[in-house]
Amino acid sequence: MATYDDPRILRAIAHPTRNRVLNELSAAGSLRAADIAKRTGIPANQASFHLRQLAKYGLVEVAPDAGRDKRDRVWRLVDDDMTFSPRKIVEQPGGEAAYKVFQRSSVAWGHHLVDQAFQIREEADPAKRIVAESSLRLTKDDAEQLQRDLNEVVARYRDAGRQASEEEMELYSVYQLIQPMPELAGEDDPA
Repeated sequence: MATYDDPRILRAIAHPTRNRVLNELSAAGSLRAADIAKRTGIPANQASFHLRQLAKYGLVEVAPDAGRDKRDRVWRLVDDDMTFSPRKIVEQPGGEAAYKVFQRSSVAWGHHLVDQAFQIREEADPAKRIVAESSLRLTKDDAEQLQRDLNEVVARYRDAGRQASEEEMELYSVYQLIQPMPELAGEDDPA
């Protein structure tokens, strides 16, 4: 697991398209820019640009053994499990602003995921959207162990998805949030 504390990296991944590129690479293991373009609906030259930007900050790299030849560029994540050190980031020049940009982007994405999950749709399989919330009484150590356990389960499914046939698979978002129960949102609270 790589822990990053460079504010520039936080700004780079706050971009929604770059974040989606990282998600696609995480799920697939390795992809060409053309594959990412097809999966995300962006032009291949934009996918290449975003991959180069992510490579500039050490988040993705070319997988030389995965290409058909030396000109075939297949990209992969440098590390499947990225974490950030917010305290170290905000202590650096430009860090607080970078963190706020990342935070706004992350909150907007979280809202989008929840909004999409609660949409009523006429689809063949309504079980595609699974929303669950659980309340648990935990110690800090229990919460950390729960996170490790969930990460292991997600990694097992990610690895299996990388091995499966492309036709069978669809990209899913698994959004984890483990934290002490917040206070009730008041009427004045914008949340």
